[in-house]
Amino acid sequence: MTGARFRTSDGAELHVTSTGPADAPVTVFLLHGWALTGDTWRRVTDELLAGAGGAVRVVRPDNRGHGRSRPTPRGSASIARVAEDLAELIEAEAPTGPVVLVGHSMGGMALMALAEQHPELFSRVAGVLLVNTSSGGLTGITLGLPGIVGRIVVAVERRVTRLIGRSRGSVLFRRSAPLRPLLRWLLFGERPGRYDLAEAAEQVASCQPSTYAEIRRAFDEHERRAALATFAGIPTVVFAGGQDRLTPPGHSRVIAAAIPGAELRICGGAGHMLPYERSRQLADELATMVRRAGSEAAGTTRKSTTKRRTGRRKAVAAGE
Repeated sequence: MTGARFRTSDGAELHVTSTGPADAPVTVFLLHGWALTGDTWRRVTDELLAGAGGAVRVVRPDNRGHGRSRPTPRGSASIARVAEDLAELIEAEAPTGPVVLVGHSMGGMALMALAEQHPELFSRVAGVLLVNTSSGGLTGITLGLPGIVGRIVVAVERRVTRLIGRSRGSVLFRRSAPLRPLLRWLLFGERPGRYDLAEAAEQVASCQPSTYAEIRRAFDEHERRAALATFAGIPTVVFAGGQDRLTPPGHSRVIAAAIPGAELRICGGAGHMLPYERSRQLADELATMVRRAGSEAAGTTRKSTTKRRTGRRKAVAAGE
């Protein structure tokens, strides 16, 4: 496993973790959710590599303003910009060959923005996994709370987020332990692991305040259902947590219905953190995509080699 810095076209510096052989036939890109980091995907990565071996390379960035990536200038964080960062990262890390794209929450929204901004990239996409995410309509979220109570809580949350966005600090909180009770309720379903909760709290605490607030505003503007048409013909699996408060299962149903052939998996008892709560299930789905992509790539290579050899034989026979 290696960690490196990647500089985007607008000067942001992302921390990027790469695991697996550089010459693997398939590259998987894992995008994390709002206020989290690429470490969200550590367990899925380990389980995928255990199952797929040298057939895959996994690239997981800390999105701009998150985790170990450098703080970014005010006004430079948005879902569209995260998508642009991914396009540049794909060009740098996997300029050829099949790729599999995976997005959790905000990361899934960024994949939709990528389809909107760079549909040409999807000719190389061999599989898509959309996890705990939404294609729009997030202004109506009430965090699972009833009626007026939910609307009041969300209104207060928006106001608090605006205040957080004014902070000049580099991280949301210096200590993460006080966040755990709130995140236990907000992010997880039944019986979350103690380590999982502690790690998620550390990730949230490390987010840059201005980035946190800017991405939160971007959720209200996120309406990308039309972009889902770009996923047609690509093996796509949509995962939802049955107890997800942030992106309830109805949002995943809308996504799956908009993508011809997409498969929907609703995980009962799980919340918004499927990369922790259902890591084995996600890794198994990814392993299937990687094997299929690797097999198709090998078949294409064999056909190309056979065609070149046939062409040379014909040329020799013709005396060229």
